[in-house]
Formats: sequence, structure tokens, C-alpha cells
Amino acid sequence: MLAARVEPGEAPVGVAVLAFRLNVSAGASFASIEDLYVSPGVRGRGAGRTLIEAVEERCRARGVSYVEVQTDDEGAPFYEACGYEPETGVRMLSRSVAFDD
Repeated sequence: MLAARVEPGEAPVGVAVLAFRLNVSAGASFASIEDLYVSPGVRGRGAGRTLIEAVEERCRARGVSYVEVQTDDEGAPFYEACGYEPETGVRMLSRSVAFDD
């Protein structure tokens, strides 16, 4: 987890949760941005981009060259502005698992 602050010692204004995983078929590790949040009052002032830069620096330090993120339509322009591109030929599937009482 990475945190962004406006000033040292102040409360964080944003966080990024990063997970490193092994892609068995590729035989290499990759990183996934699990969550990235910036407080609404400071959006547009560089905190998100600073978090992305910190994510990428962590990846370089670990020798990881592939970073993925899943986002909604609202977040996609931010990631695209940071150089992330939509993946073709990838389909996201999900399923809710019911809990037995």
C-alpha cells in the first residue's frame, strides 16, 4: 500500500493498493493495481499521478514490467492519461458466491 500526502506528517489524501502476482503461463511476475483512491477535494492536483509513479517505481525495483488495472468508465480516462491502454481480447468474468447460513 502506498499513500500520498500533501505535506509530510499530514493525513493521507490518497492511497494505492498494489499486488504482485506470478503469471504461471508467462513464467514472470506482474503487478495489479487493486485500488487507487484520491480524496475528492484534492483530485486534479497530481496526487493520483504521483501514486501511479510510485507504483511504477516499485515495479521497476522488483523487475516487474507489466502492470494491470481494472477500472470503471469513470476511472478509465485517468489511467489512459497516465499511459495505460485498454487490452483487446481480454474478457472479465465474475461470479458471486453464496454463503450458507
